[in-house]
Amino acid sequence: MTQTIAPRVRTLVLLFLAVAGALLAAAGPASAHAALTGSDPAQGAVVDKAPTQVSLTFSEQVAMSGTSLRVLDPKGTRVDSGEPSNVSGTTYAVGLHSGLPDGTYTVTYQVVSADSHPVAGAYTFSVGAPSETSVSVSAQEAGGGIVGGLYGLGRYVSYAGFVVMVGGAAFVLACWPGGTGVRALQRLVVSGWLALTSATLFLLLLRGSYTGSGKLGDVFDLDLLGEVLQTKTGAALVSRLLLLAAAALFIAVLFGAYDKREDEEKRDLTFGLAVGGTVVAAGLAASWAMAEHASTGLQPGIAMPADIVHLLAVAAWLGGLCALLTALYRAERPVDPSAVRRFSRVAFGSVLAVVVTGVYQSWRQLGSWSAFTETRYGQLLLIKIGLVALLVGIAWISRRWTTRLAGTPGEGEKPTGKSEAASAEAEKASDEEASAQETSADAASAEADQEAAADAPRTPTPVGKGTAKASSGKAKAASDAGDSQRAAQLVRQQAAVDATRQKRIRDADPNRFGLHRSVLAEAGVAVVLLAVTTALTSTEPGRTELEAKAATAAVSSADAAGALTLDMSFDTGTADGKGVVSVDIDPARTGANEMHVYVTRPDGRAFDVPEVKVAFTLEAKSIGPLPVTPEHVTTGHWSASGVQIPVSGEWKIAVTVRTSDIDQVTVSKNAQIG
Repeated sequence: MTQTIAPRVRTLVLLFLAVAGALLAAAGPASAHAALTGSDPAQGAVVDKAPTQVSLTFSEQVAMSGTSLRVLDPKGTRVDSGEPSNVSGTTYAVGLHSGLPDGTYTVTYQVVSADSHPVAGAYTFSVGAPSETSVSVSAQEAGGGIVGGLYGLGRYVSYAGFVVMVGGAAFVLACWPGGTGVRALQRLVVSGWLALTSATLFLLLLRGSYTGSGKLGDVFDLDLLGEVLQTKTGAALVSRLLLLAAAALFIAVLFGAYDKREDEEKRDLTFGLAVGGTVVAAGLAASWAMAEHASTGLQPGIAMPADIVHLLAVAAWLGGLCALLTALYRAERPVDPSAVRRFSRVAFGSVLAVVVTGVYQSWRQLGSWSAFTETRYGQLLLIKIGLVALLVGIAWISRRWTTRLAGTPGEGEKPTGKSEAASAEAEKASDEEASAQETSADAASAEADQEAAADAPRTPTPVGKGTAKASSGKAKAASDAGDSQRAAQLVRQQAAVDATRQKRIRDADPNRFGLHRSVLAEAGVAVVLLAVTTALTSTEPGRTELEAKAATAAVSSADAAGALTLDMSFDTGTADGKGVVSVDIDPARTGANEMHVYVTRPDGRAFDVPEVKVAFTLEAKSIGPLPVTPEHVTTGHWSASGVQIPVSGEWKIAVTVRTSDIDQVTVSKNAQIG
């Protein structure tokens, strides 16, 4: 069996690389978790007069920089002025230069959603009439390309490092305190710490380019790094690095000073390490919860603690599994059956925590049963649920092997049945190998005696008693040195023989062999499960995706039905005379229509003006103006029902807004009705 260990471990590593590579290749750019739900001017719209600003509305709040929202003229020259600002809720706007000529304008945006993922896109609108444009919008999405792939890899490594470090330390502290002296477990936990620390630094450097230009050359841009440090994600990564410094101290105490203490001191130290380790691990888990899915959407106050518990449970389960696998295959001494039983109980509790918190997060992120099949998030979640079920099934098999292992005869007891035959065969092989090694040791000892004799100085013909005594002393010293060397070599040989015999007997135990295989299978499934989980964290939640689709469908339905909305900016020339008037006409066809007029200030707040009048004119047929005086409903809102449009055509809708007794202005737009 020992000859098959290395190929199995290599297979597990290859599986990890294959799954990670496949998911990274298939995932492509990180899915946007904020969707564009509206814009003014709308995509493809043709307006008569150049707007004073361009506004975008998203499904959730986003973060913007000075270059996040740009407007380009047909020649590719920027015509936006100032920095983008949040005008209301999830609506963001940027001002435009005055006096823009007719033509097609391109609006590009690249923002960061509240759960830290980049969102990018572009659309066009025209003033007067559409025209040719030289602007070419890049097909590369935000978070894509080489930088996006590297960022995804860094996320996977950071999750894996956290799981291995926290789970490995928890296994040693809670399940096998005697494992603090096992070098293989020390290397495992330290490797997890190194992986998480390196990945965190890697993500911090990549973050600016990942959410911005996407260029590999911008990774070491200090200005970008400074901007990243001021964001929520940057603060989370820095706090993770600080907590990793505390984790390094915890690991040093756990593996460096634990074995040197007395039993009573060990109990006190165990309690202190358990409390301190839990605090540090929870803080590390919070560095994900505070910056990703859990921090946005429904019930963030409940979702973030639930996410922390979920991450800790996954680490205790999968990380402890890695530690058990390492102990079974690489430890210098056999794992105590009691340690395996304790881990089985810890894993069972962790699975319960994973299921409870996972069900809550699934409801929160999906919102409906249909999202399981209609969204990519739901499909990945179904795969994850299947993998968890498979992992639990294999864990049940491991639990059976653990129960059998608990009944295995201890040292000095006589095994029975197949175990007796296997042990006898193993002991026979061990005795043969021990005999061969003892023969080799005798030969080495004889050779050492010959070398010692050869090194002893030849005694010449005695000249006097002093010379004879000196020669005798040198010979005796050489003989003593040879004896010491031979004794040390015999001790080493005997230790090797004992270790070989114990390993052969241990490996011949069918219960332990079965546990080895089932734990290795669990680790293989865990590798795939961790990769799917990483892909889930960079995928748009099903609830958000369905809400965005519903909003788009609602707009399309309104457009198909002929509903019409016109936004017009006005300025009476006074200090309090600026605003925006919006006219909604439904269903915008010949016959009776319902009309709503909304007047707002530039910051989006309702504008309580004294009077609003509307007039319809069809200049092509010399009809109108047809006056309509809407009724005041509430602050900034007027409405009129039964507004008659006699014939279809391109109507001019003029709105007169009076802001005081003497100040008023009339603005107009043309629109096709009917």
